[in-house]
Amino acid sequence: MAKAPEPDPLEAARALAIQLNLTTIARELSAILARAESTSPSFSEFLRQALEIEQAARRERKIQRRLRWSRIGATIPLSDFDFAVRPQLSPAVVRELATCRYIEERRNVILVGRPSTGKTSIAKILGRAACERGLSVYYTPMAEMLAALHAARADGTYRKVFRRVGQSSLLVIDDAGFGELDPQNANELFKVVRERHRQRSTILVSNLPFKQWAELLPSPGLAVAIVDRLLDDATVLRFSGKPFRQPRDIHGEPLDGE
Repeated sequence: MAKAPEPDPLEAARALAIQLNLTTIARELSAILARAESTSPSFSEFLRQALEIEQAARRERKIQRRLRWSRIGATIPLSDFDFAVRPQLSPAVVRELATCRYIEERRNVILVGRPSTGKTSIAKILGRAACERGLSVYYTPMAEMLAALHAARADGTYRKVFRRVGQSSLLVIDDAGFGELDPQNANELFKVVRERHRQRSTILVSNLPFKQWAELLPSPGLAVAIVDRLLDDATVLRFSGKPFRQPRDIHGEPLDGE
């Protein structure tokens, strides 16, 4: 009777890794062993390296899930942001914010300035930094947030939608201050701000200085109540200078007021 062939040790190890849910080790096992053969680490060092590879892959998958959930979209590295054209914006302050200490302290960050000066880029960089630290982040333009809350009242999902907006460790509200808000949307915004005040951090991006928010909201008293809570112990970044987005070329005579 023929003797059964010996099982392949590599395949047996890969099968065990899969059973133990060590999916990256299972997938990269041949490469891990090839590197070990070339460097000859100790047994304990080889095991540490293999587990670190698995750990790093799991951390990256978790970050990617949080980024998808956050709806931040594409971001640039902080090192690629051109601070030279924003001389009043301190790189050291932005780097400090990227440590996410303000989230631990439950403080807000307000980014205000002219359009196309980099506010959204910085907001998304800070949002990604929070995702990389395992925090829940939700990015939304203000109009979309208010529309989603309004629609949720009609279809019975209001509590679920409000929980996502209200309970995220970091809420990034972009494009705040475009157009006047009717009383219902103004009250929804107040509810969000009140829910998060001193409990969780909010990044708010606006082209409109807070002194003009009385024009945006139907009630001066409501404007004060919202702005007061947003600014309470917040870090404010002002963006000045020429806009990043420029036309390629311009033809014709200047228009009146241009």
